[in-house]
Amino acid sequence: MKTVEIIGYKRANLGKKEARDLRVEGNVPCVLYGGDEQVHFYAPAYLFRELVYTAEAHFAHINVEGKEYRAILQDIQFHPVSDIILHADFFEIHEGRPIKMDIPVHFEGKAPGVEKGGTLVKKRRLLRVKALPKNMPEHITVDISDLDFHSSIKVQHIETENFEIMDADRLSVAVVEIPRALRGKSKDELDEDMEGEEGAEDAEGTEGAEA
Repeated sequence: MKTVEIIGYKRANLGKKEARDLRVEGNVPCVLYGGDEQVHFYAPAYLFRELVYTAEAHFAHINVEGKEYRAILQDIQFHPVSDIILHADFFEIHEGRPIKMDIPVHFEGKAPGVEKGGTLVKKRRLLRVKALPKNMPEHITVDISDLDFHSSIKVQHIETENFEIMDADRLSVAVVEIPRALRGKSKDELDEDMEGEEGAEDAEGTEGAEA
């Protein structure tokens, strides 16, 4: 997994006024848990771009005035209107100790149900994963090539390697929503409709070639 560098500076005061002043100056108040003691610091907001606004999960390498930590972003708070980062919580990680992270889901392939006119509904864009730091994936790939009407991809269908998905096995990750005009039909009826449309298209193609 890739690592994002966060350069931090110790906070002299933990009051709300200082936190507001830090945000005005373009900084993010932070706290680091998981070690011998909590570390309160602040870091420039622009350093969080790759850590927060990305489709991949990342570790963080935090340097607070020369002291270094390896961590994960545990929680982050945004302003409800401006989306400015208000506060960030980090958790220190250690090799040999499992950690839990929310990992992005990447979908690949073409779903047969979508090609028939359905709409792909992504039920989960993040999944909770438990693993040793060295085995934590940047993302989880879900193949939708077999996803048709009246079927779904659940957590139990996802292949895992050296990590565990904490979400319930029967939780749906992706489904294909059936168009309103086709609702109520069985899978066999939908397949027959699709075959009929393909046959009509083939006939039109043949007539065009003869002309």
